[in-house]
Amino acid sequence: MLEMLMNLVQQNAGQSVINNPAIPNSQNDNVMQTVAGSIMSSLGQQALGGGLGGLLGMVTGQAASHPATQDVQQNVQQDLMSKLGISPQVAMSVAGALVPIVLNKLMHKVNDPNDSSIDAGSLMGALTGGQGGGLGGMLGSLFGGQ
Repeated sequence: MLEMLMNLVQQNAGQSVINNPAIPNSQNDNVMQTVAGSIMSSLGQQALGGGLGGLLGMVTGQAASHPATQDVQQNVQQDLMSKLGISPQVAMSVAGALVPIVLNKLMHKVNDPNDSSIDAGSLMGALTGGQGGGLGGMLGSLFGGQ
């Protein structure tokens, strides 16, 4: 799951990270790794913290406009500032540009019947690390499975 997020971040990091003059080229990989890890961590915290409704809303709707996306953006921004010393303005710019795109693409993959790399159950399983108490199975039943 983290590898999938990292790939999505790398595919969409052009303007906000790679071509950003405020981020030294030597920091590009660190920034992208921090963004991917922070997205994973933030979504996992929401899943384990009772944010199942919010995450299900992201899976079934537009992630970019979903309120849970704001929480993820704030966490990414905080991690960029605290872990890499990036200024608040640049961190906000990177998080604001990358997080909605990456989450939309992730949720598109979850909803795409032709993409078997991830579905709602495996997404929740990956986010909760198996601590969801059958969350994957519960999601499967919510989406019409057994």
